[in-house]
Amino acid sequence: MPRLQPIALESAQGKQRELLDAAKKKLGKHINIVATMANSTSVLEAYLGFSGAMGHSQLSAKAREAVALRVGEKNQCQYCVSAHTTVGKMVGYTEEETVKVRQGEAADPKLQAVLNLTDAITETKGFISDDQFNAAKAADLSDEEITEVVGLVALNFFTNFFNHVAGTEVDFPEVELLAEVA
Repeated sequence: MPRLQPIALESAQGKQRELLDAAKKKLGKHINIVATMANSTSVLEAYLGFSGAMGHSQLSAKAREAVALRVGEKNQCQYCVSAHTTVGKMVGYTEEETVKVRQGEAADPKLQAVLNLTDAITETKGFISDDQFNAAKAADLSDEEITEVVGLVALNFFTNFFNHVAGTEVDFPEVELLAEVA
């Protein structure tokens, strides 16, 4: 049961309505995380801006979804894992691949490097070792891509934590969280 109530599109006014309309236009529907963030236009505007900017990163859509899936799984965010499993399939993952990515595994070496860096950042709160940084560079992640992984990890921590606090109701096909996350 939600602790923060989503804002109905029909009852939104002013800046709140403007942001919700823009999000619905971009996403194709009014989704609960956005509707719930609309309790604060500042939070919703920040989220939409950050999310929108990261959508234009040099990392592929599959890599961006891999970060979201892995961080969501590590943080046990039911909403985000469900949402990003759906989006992951839209960008070319199979159901099995979404599970593997949530476990931190990828067949593609560069995608594996993104997942390894995601894990390193998540597990060390950003205090990655020189070895972890050098491993990302050795896997041909550019400075831009490394910077973008940091941004994506931060963005996904924000959405995971928001959903935990808000109790956001899942409005995507629900995906069961893995029993144990490495």
